[in-house]
Amino acid sequence: MKITSFNPLIVTSHAETVIATFEALGFERRHKKTGINDSDIYDVRLRLENEDGKVFHVDVTQAPVPQDITTIRMNVDNFEEAYELLQAKGFKNAQGDKITETGSSRSTMMVSPSGFSISISQHIKDHD
Repeated sequence: MKITSFNPLIVTSHAETVIATFEALGFERRHKKTGINDSDIYDVRLRLENEDGKVFHVDVTQAPVPQDITTIRMNVDNFEEAYELLQAKGFKNAQGDKITETGSSRSTMMVSPSGFSISISQHIKDHD
């Protein structure tokens, strides 16, 4: 399994307010994925390149959650391998057995025995 990106992800019920905070820090919107889980859930990827040329990302997901969740987004080239590795380390799928399939990606949030979480995602290159 190869990790292709690794950055913070904030899941919130007030995404535009969170996004505005990061935009004030200099981050720019890169892309937006809508219709996640066939609902009004959406994700916005933000990017900042600093004066030294270093690039930082943060993702913000609009979802009906009672309080903000800060997690780690880990994009991988093999979802099943990452899922099995985390399960072997005691992580549980935060959605039960559900895997979110959007047509262009597969993802789910995995929670460790101590409570931190990693949201794993694999981009599907060959989709309609």
